[in-house]
Amino acid sequence: MYKRKTWREKLADDKGFPRVIPVTGAMARRFGKGTCVIPSPKAVDAIMKKVSRGKLLTINQIREELAKKHKADFACPITTGIFAWIAAHAAEEDAADGKKKITPYWRTLKNGGELNPKYPGGIANVKRKLKAEGHRFFSKGKRWFVAA
Repeated sequence: MYKRKTWREKLADDKGFPRVIPVTGAMARRFGKGTCVIPSPKAVDAIMKKVSRGKLLTINQIREELAKKHKADFACPITTGIFAWIAAHAAEEDAADGKKKITPYWRTLKNGGELNPKYPGGIANVKRKLKAEGHRFFSKGKRWFVAA
């Protein structure tokens, strides 16, 4: 019988990443020619862990750091976003198990400073955690952003 992996198991499974690949086909039309790094989940989590209280980081900033580290032109936006999502859920598993020091995923925003509704607990949970650190917000329709 198949047992579903925990978020921590998904975070630990590097699937052969990181890997730097040449950009071709549709990806080249969208992002331009060059090289792309497909990061490992742990690499994304490691960058997210470094964000201190009161500071914020966007997915694009994570991608820039990964690209620089691997000497690539850019980091894959899809896998970076997915791995940030996995890191967030793994952090909540850690918190549920009583761990005090978890990845502060709520400090990682979507591009443009938007709160990520796919993080554990949705917008309400992310807002609560960021408000406790002194951040303010504004909305545009159903989307929420951190005020500069």
